[in-house]
Amino acid sequence: MVTRLVGLTGKPNVGKSTLYSALTMNIVKIADYPFTTLTPNKGVGYLRKKCVCKNLGVVDNPVNSRCVNGFRFIPVELVDLPGIVPGAHEGRGLGNQFLSEISVADALVHVVDSSGGLDVEGRPVEPDPENTLRDIRFLEEEYDRWLAGIIERGIQKAPKARPSRESVEEALSQVLSGLAIARRDVEKAVEKVNPPDNVSQWSSGVMLELAKAVRMTAKPMVIAANKVDKKGAEEGFRRMRDAGYNPIPISAEAELVLRRAVEAGLVEYYPGDSDFRIVRPEALKEKQVEALEMVRSRVLKTWGSTGVQELLDTVYFKVLNMITVYPVEDPGKLTDKKGNVLPDVYLVPQGMNVKEFAGLIHSDLMKSFLYAVDARRKIRLGEDYVLKDDDVVSIIATGRRA
Repeated sequence: MVTRLVGLTGKPNVGKSTLYSALTMNIVKIADYPFTTLTPNKGVGYLRKKCVCKNLGVVDNPVNSRCVNGFRFIPVELVDLPGIVPGAHEGRGLGNQFLSEISVADALVHVVDSSGGLDVEGRPVEPDPENTLRDIRFLEEEYDRWLAGIIERGIQKAPKARPSRESVEEALSQVLSGLAIARRDVEKAVEKVNPPDNVSQWSSGVMLELAKAVRMTAKPMVIAANKVDKKGAEEGFRRMRDAGYNPIPISAEAELVLRRAVEAGLVEYYPGDSDFRIVRPEALKEKQVEALEMVRSRVLKTWGSTGVQELLDTVYFKVLNMITVYPVEDPGKLTDKKGNVLPDVYLVPQGMNVKEFAGLIHSDLMKSFLYAVDARRKIRLGEDYVLKDDDVVSIIATGRRA
């Protein structure tokens, strides 16, 4: 599976830790994760996507994910980044740690208090919807300034080269290579900003514009408008939309309440559902009943869901442009060699061809690739076939089928 790491960030008291706890609470009971050893600030969340099983008329038994009521819950890796305060690019607070750790993420979820009830340092204040916009802009500005500083210092040390667009892209790629920023992202940024071909002529303004363009391409950001059940949240949400952002309304606290209730065996609920069902009313205390009803009335009925599942799904499927592909060994029975039906689902980037996909399953499959079989249409696929969302394919290689 192609790993894409999503980082959660936000200033103190916006509910980032609550969101991380909710996202990484394993209530779908998937035991094995296709990731390396998790560290204290790394965890596993789950995407929710309609499974192909019903469309194909089969009962599946997944191995690397879980199918519940026709939906696949697919594990993905998340990182909880340190909190950030203004001045981070100058090393204030945990600024340097945050800004260096941000480089490992492929996309960012910026958690903000949509009620505007926090000041710039994260201290409680009278709700002001303008605070939500300040939250978003300060993170963008801190990262841009930090990145611009790296560009400025790196360009000064870059080897001299004949001025050209190619030399600009090469120099910038070298400077940013340690931040997991790909050459294609640098090329897009250079095309957008169109800086002078002679890097010695770059002003601080040009470097800041380049930093911003690189950030927007290489580290896309999704706004999680948290605390939507609080006073002033709807106005704060509207202000963000009016300013050109596309925030996703969420209540991390409501999601955590529901997941804990599931874990305690009190309710039936799956992340992304629009409601829940109490299964053990006799076990609920009065305060628990009140809390659940508050979740239903203030969040679920008003917003349609807690928004937490939609948030994660949006990051992977709409921002990082990932699709799902199901590899099978037997294209007729849709099974692996052990007889598991639709055993695995892989997250892969849009544009990947089937031979590259074979290499994800096993490097030897790519080397000995012959062709693939589309399990739906029962036709051969050449190595240049570009995978589509929810494809079910069998890889045929020399001496092996997968």
